[in-house]
Amino acid sequence: MTTTLAPPVPIGKAAVGALGMLAVATGALESVVTPTLPLLQRELDMSPAEGALLSIVLLITGALVTPVAGRFGDRYGGKRVLIRLMAVVCAGGLVSALAPNLPVLLVGQILQGAMVGALPLSFILVRRHLPAGESKVAIGVVSGLFVGGGMAGTLSAGPVAEGLSRHWMFALPTIAVIGATVLVNRLMPHDPPGRPGDAGVDWPGLVLLSGTLVTLMLVLALAPGMGSRPLVLGALIVVLAAFVTGWTAVERRAASPMVDLRLLARPEVWKSCVLTFVICVGTSVPVYLVPQLFAVPADEYGFGASATEIGFFLLPGAVAASLAGPIGGLGARRYGSRAVVTAGIVIMAAALISLAAVHTEVRHLVVGKALIALANGLCVTALVTSTATSVDQSDTGIATSLVLVTRVIGFAVGVQVSGALLTAGTPSGSDVPAESAFVTGFVIAGVVTALSLLVARTMSKGVKE
Repeated sequence: MTTTLAPPVPIGKAAVGALGMLAVATGALESVVTPTLPLLQRELDMSPAEGALLSIVLLITGALVTPVAGRFGDRYGGKRVLIRLMAVVCAGGLVSALAPNLPVLLVGQILQGAMVGALPLSFILVRRHLPAGESKVAIGVVSGLFVGGGMAGTLSAGPVAEGLSRHWMFALPTIAVIGATVLVNRLMPHDPPGRPGDAGVDWPGLVLLSGTLVTLMLVLALAPGMGSRPLVLGALIVVLAAFVTGWTAVERRAASPMVDLRLLARPEVWKSCVLTFVICVGTSVPVYLVPQLFAVPADEYGFGASATEIGFFLLPGAVAASLAGPIGGLGARRYGSRAVVTAGIVIMAAALISLAAVHTEVRHLVVGKALIALANGLCVTALVTSTATSVDQSDTGIATSLVLVTRVIGFAVGVQVSGALLTAGTPSGSDVPAESAFVTGFVIAGVVTALSLLVARTMSKGVKE
């Protein structure tokens, strides 16, 4: 009882640095499949449908684990849950590294999906161990390093897989995760449990939430190819609606709900979720389309870039993404979250519309992609920071988890829409989409992003430290 009530131990730069290293390592491990999917399909003899399953399974498990991890972190202590969660991630990385076939690799990816829950747990720790102003900066640093790690994984996965083997592209970031986890365990003090008086775990709510998220991700993944099977798509939508209805009913009656709907109804939380969704849709469209445009043959309207060249072209975006987190945290501290989000939205919308109008040279795409990566990092960092610091400390994990789950869903929606546009814009008998399909994608993303200003202007300014 006395330990629970004791104030948390302040932490220094070394402990925050360990969390940052863990963010880099997990971000890299999360991102290695996407750029190497064609290689994995060849080596494991996967069909396109199996490749699609492999590309989304980590997102699905991540979306499931994130709110659960945040809730458990609020309840039992962030460090305790984080270390156990990273043990699962490390096991998943090793399974993926040693996988001889697709079923084993899928198991590894399912276990790796637990890594998405590391961010809200990190936010719990810095919020409990640092003053308000310093915690905003620390959250920004950790968020930015996670994004930077993801970009680093995207850039390095191809060369590692081709130069060494597909096994090493999983093994190397897993080794980094193990090392960072050991450092966090040694340098980060234990934080006290947040809600000692709460009731037990809301297992019915957890099951229904899991069903909701799994069904939603399946709908998004399968929708583009279900034009000839509308009944199957309709049945999935009905199942999704049933899960949502059941989950809402259970959470409204639960003594200790997995997701407190009253928390979600708070303006600072639902506005952050809406903005995160829209911004991540806008971001994911160029994330998917720009590499595709680089790879279009030079005798058409593209540049015929190789995988190595594409990685080099995307490097400025990786740098911008890694810098955006700290800049966003500092900006939110000095000017307020609303100002940072508004600036990020304006930059992103302008860059997307510019890409739609001008994309005839490599530098156009490089600069546009870097600006979008910077704007996305500014917005997401400010939104997570605003949410984390606008709720009670005991709700930090679950509130930021809601925002991060929304990020995953927004990204999945944007990628699926982009893929559908390119598929619809590819003439019969050709494997090169029409240039107009890229233009349409950039315009749609730019307009949707710009419309989010209507929500951003209603945000509270946030506390300036």
